[in-house]
Amino acid sequence: MAFDNASDPPKTVPDERGADFDPEPTIPRGWSAWFGGPGVKIGPRIAPVVAPIGSSGGSESDLSSDEILLKQKESEADCAIQYRTCSWQKTAALLFSEYICLAIMSFPWSYSILGLVPGLILTAVQALLVLYTSLILWEFCLRHPEVRDVCDIGQMLFWGQKWAWYFTAVMFILNNTFIQGLHVLVGAKYINTMAGVDPSGVNCQTVSFGIIMAIISWVCSLPRTFDMLSKLGTASAIFTFISVILATIFAAIQSQPAGFTEALGAPIVTAVPVAGTTFVSGLNAFLNISYTFIGQITLPSFIAEMKDPRDFPKALWACTILEILVFSVVGAVVYAYVGNQYMTAPAFGSLEDLYKKVSFSFMIPTLIFLGVLYASVSARFIFFRIFQNSRHKNEHTLVGWGSWALILLATWILAYIIAEVIPFFSSLLSLMSSLFDSFFGFIFWGVAYFRMRKADGSVALVKDRSIRGWFEGILNIVIILTGIFFLTVGTYASVEGIILEFEAGTVGSVFQCKSNGI
Repeated sequence: MAFDNASDPPKTVPDERGADFDPEPTIPRGWSAWFGGPGVKIGPRIAPVVAPIGSSGGSESDLSSDEILLKQKESEADCAIQYRTCSWQKTAALLFSEYICLAIMSFPWSYSILGLVPGLILTAVQALLVLYTSLILWEFCLRHPEVRDVCDIGQMLFWGQKWAWYFTAVMFILNNTFIQGLHVLVGAKYINTMAGVDPSGVNCQTVSFGIIMAIISWVCSLPRTFDMLSKLGTASAIFTFISVILATIFAAIQSQPAGFTEALGAPIVTAVPVAGTTFVSGLNAFLNISYTFIGQITLPSFIAEMKDPRDFPKALWACTILEILVFSVVGAVVYAYVGNQYMTAPAFGSLEDLYKKVSFSFMIPTLIFLGVLYASVSARFIFFRIFQNSRHKNEHTLVGWGSWALILLATWILAYIIAEVIPFFSSLLSLMSSLFDSFFGFIFWGVAYFRMRKADGSVALVKDRSIRGWFEGILNIVIILTGIFFLTVGTYASVEGIILEFEAGTVGSVFQCKSNGI
């Protein structure tokens, strides 16, 4: 991570308060590259401005990064709907709401497969790796403030090729819709858990509850800006935190884990994987951990709506520190009291009935909000390209709001179908991690690092042969290879795990009426 070789000449441009400031570093550039702030010096672009698909483009091709950002703010100044409105605190709220989520309750299951010590080590390593690649992404967005989402970045990284944009767009929409589907699935799980089993089967519970969850989520998706969603995200993160803390306390104070029998005995906790742990199960457990941390796909969209994108690392560091603490403590404590024999994913199913229902209920805002967040990211990706140069983008019009609502509705219908076709939690997390996180968590940002260093004139391992250049160059090669491993071996392990679950009869059927409650 560095802006040390930035070549853009310093400019004096107004900040959001209208005062002039000098973007020349006022603190050491090494620190600002890691923690952001007014001392960040923006490096050169890797390519000219790439016109978004569906836009006229070209008007920003001769502007610097600072000038593009200023032009964006000026263009929205008198509009009813403004997008560059988020402070770093509001962006932190969005990050908290994205990462402090239901998937935390898969960590105890992952630790039961990997063993406590490897599980905790992998948790910390994955968190720091995501922090590093997110800072690379942030640096890229500073150099190219016109990008609105990861699809624009994909096109730029691969030399402006339109195929790269379309490929990234397909992966982007699928990733977001799979996450929406996951929340429809778990929302139906929650309602089933509260309602209990319908012996008659007349109501076709799981299918019906999935429809209810999709409709509620669609209505909650309708706000148009992240400024509004950040307020909802703060509440979501607080409720999720309460939920997982309660689950941790309940796991410790309950007399026995749910499903306890004398035959299975007291909970068994191991520091390392138990004998007989297969490669497929171990890799799936690691993919569950990776999925929870890897969320870079939304970060370009968040940065694109910040008043001052230079402050993004403040939000990122705050979120990463909280992630490591919460994920590790919740995963380790719940696993320590539940053990290998009684573990479920999510771990609410390992709690006694009353404890399960109380702690699971605090997860309701997140079950709705996180799917809403990803639906909003997908919808603005489509909406902005349809109405790129139209008044419907920034004004309250019937066409604008009607189109926004219909785009969201389409994503939630597709999400519902995914939830009914792939009706299992941990395996769906693993599959999503291997298919999408391989690109959006690893490969893209390793490539972005080398493209930016080349633009700086100091390609690691070629021209920059300092200790730092060697270290970061090798690290980013490892990051790219890790993404390739996820995409190939990880996808194989995920699919094999799903096949084994179906053969063992441990998962539900497609469009099942039977309750999927935990």
